[in-house]
Amino acid sequence: METYLNQLNKSQREAVEYCSGPSLVVAGAGSGKTRVLTYKIAYLLSQGLPPYSILALTFTNKAAREMKERIAAITGEETARRLWMGTFHSIFSRILRSEATLLGYPSHFTIYDSTDSKNLIKAIIKEMKLDDKVYRPGMIQNRISNAKNSLITWNAYGQNKELMENDIKSKVPYLREIYKQYQNRSFQAGAMDFDDLLMQTNILFRDFPEVLDKYGRLFRYILVDEYQDTNFAQHLIIQKLSALHHRICVVGDDAQSIYSFRGANIDNMLQFQENYPGCRIFKLERNYRSTQNIVNAANSLILKNKAQIYKSVYSENDKGTKVKVCGTYSDYEEGYIVASQINNLKRSNRQYGYADFAILYRTNAQSRILEEALRKQNIPYRIYGGLSFYQRKEIKDIISYFRLIINPNDEEAFKRVINYPARGIGETTVQKLVTAAREQNLSLWTVLQEPITYGISINGGTARKLADFRQLIDNLIGENEQFSAEEIAREVVQRSGIASLLYQDRSVEGISRQENMEELLKGIAEFCEIRREEGMEQVSLTDFLSEVALATDQDTDKEEQADKITLMTVHAAKGLEFSNVFVVGLEENLFPSQMVLDNPRGVEEERRLFYVAITRARENCILTYAKSRFRNGQTNFSSPSRFIADIDPVYLELPEDAFPAEDRLDKEPGPFQSRPAFASPLQQPKPELRTGVTSQPRATTIPTRRLSRVEKDNDSPAAAPATNVPRLKAGMQVRHDRFGVGKVTEVEGNEKATVVFDSFGEKNLLLKYAKLKIIKET
Repeated sequence: METYLNQLNKSQREAVEYCSGPSLVVAGAGSGKTRVLTYKIAYLLSQGLPPYSILALTFTNKAAREMKERIAAITGEETARRLWMGTFHSIFSRILRSEATLLGYPSHFTIYDSTDSKNLIKAIIKEMKLDDKVYRPGMIQNRISNAKNSLITWNAYGQNKELMENDIKSKVPYLREIYKQYQNRSFQAGAMDFDDLLMQTNILFRDFPEVLDKYGRLFRYILVDEYQDTNFAQHLIIQKLSALHHRICVVGDDAQSIYSFRGANIDNMLQFQENYPGCRIFKLERNYRSTQNIVNAANSLILKNKAQIYKSVYSENDKGTKVKVCGTYSDYEEGYIVASQINNLKRSNRQYGYADFAILYRTNAQSRILEEALRKQNIPYRIYGGLSFYQRKEIKDIISYFRLIINPNDEEAFKRVINYPARGIGETTVQKLVTAAREQNLSLWTVLQEPITYGISINGGTARKLADFRQLIDNLIGENEQFSAEEIAREVVQRSGIASLLYQDRSVEGISRQENMEELLKGIAEFCEIRREEGMEQVSLTDFLSEVALATDQDTDKEEQADKITLMTVHAAKGLEFSNVFVVGLEENLFPSQMVLDNPRGVEEERRLFYVAITRARENCILTYAKSRFRNGQTNFSSPSRFIADIDPVYLELPEDAFPAEDRLDKEPGPFQSRPAFASPLQQPKPELRTGVTSQPRATTIPTRRLSRVEKDNDSPAAAPATNVPRLKAGMQVRHDRFGVGKVTEVEGNEKATVVFDSFGEKNLLLKYAKLKIIKET
């Protein structure tokens, strides 16, 4: 055992060897917390503690397996197998199976997964004759889950005035009744969902103290990984089980607490000393992962948070390069600059493969532009923990409408959207259409024109629903021949009901789907604007779908180990590391998210999220922001994230212009103008925190009026030609909102110009659409 302990540094060894009472191990990023947990369990075994008396709780099966394998290598597989080690849910389901009859459940109770739970909720909503567009099953499931994780039973829910008033305001006053029926039906079925495994364990320990005493005596030492991610239900179980022996060790990093939307409560860690008198704190402060500059930059950032356990993380690795901050003129240019810098870094260091790079973003919707930029530079990539943008369900649903409008005989698109959003056309009716089409050797669309003629037996109500769907598509087909892709796309999401459906769901997943829909509309408007600048005055939906067809081919390769760049959200990146990390979209209203700007605790969590992003990098960390983002058919100017200003500039390589005021539409100082370029952190004036140039909500404005014929001089923001076309000459330096700075090489009258842009190369542009700004005469 001494051999293994000698592999630990002083702080790690002290944390491992202290086993007399409660201890809190504050483990900085890359500080070897898994090694400490593993060796501590091995040390406890070496001190004579039986393996069955050790309870070790993790958040993922992967973490539990990894720790068991390491322990088995030290103590042998037989000993490792006898440990009570696993996720919260797996351990407590094991306890519940032994004690379930006390709670009225069978010992062989079923565990409902998320799909089972949602299906039961759907059935209850239908039986109660409630509108499932208001009582969205996903939203209801999320609300019930939150209640259970806060240990609020259906009975207590009804007695909670605040919850009931909130339901009334949200227009779901029967949510409590759904919760009641859901719980009763689950109980009758002898089933528990994942949240029940925690709530019912708490009820078991509360109502049967002899059971709590049995397990309290059994578990003579308790270890908990990632303690900053525990919710109230988990915290209370741990507190009850450790009350007898007070021998508990929790490991975590408050600076990486980023899951409050799942119920995680950072106060569980911050208040650990108060909850466990006599607790000793051990700080693992040496970072083995990152260069000194990256560690110091992250330290100076997280220092701005008030709610934290202070520690001084350091690195003995090479000093490394400074954290590079890169400002771009637009989100479009941001994607291409990131792709170019990846190629540059790869050329400068032949040891790097594509797998050594990661691009991290705040929201999934940001991946679209990045994917496009990588594809056009032939850089292989994979989406980690999610789908490629065009493969996400909500995007495929909308794209299917587009496909059907262009080609009404597209059978797969037809079947996907005929009852989405739900319009009362069931599977039985669809199957009748399919059967008739097969027998007559016709398309589904042809059969839909006259279903009765083709021998389909349906009642009058179903016939009207089919007719309404046919009329919707017919109208959109007619308008598609007259209007641009961006206009018809907005009509599709509005008139199909998709926009209304997505905006009703305010869960985290629901908001993500809304953002993806908005990003698709933005991408179509951007696509149209680029084509107009290049001379195509009327851009059709067909043109856009041709581009998308190429995009979706990227996802055919499923090989996980291929040499590809990783794209993911920062949340998904926690626990991972890469040689080179790009953190993109560092702007106010995006990172930090607009949804938390009026909530100090929310802003602090966003800052912790940024800390997680930076500390994923081993050697190079590049931060990017766009001075403008194309939203709702127009360019909106952005402010750099306040978090960039939180980092000590000594550790930053700032852009040359540092976002000068003359480049800002609002002409107000941003974070970079609020302090000297290389001021000491103690001398820095506090930057003025801005919430962005525009105050409108991020939701895309969907037109509610019917389309009318659009003339060439229409006032659509994306389509309107410029009224004041600058007189250009070869040699002039110009700026474009999307392509950035370039040099004019050729001018044809006052209509066209050839410009070579720094990031995008040569572009031939129609001047009435390009909106170029002269920044330097010849």
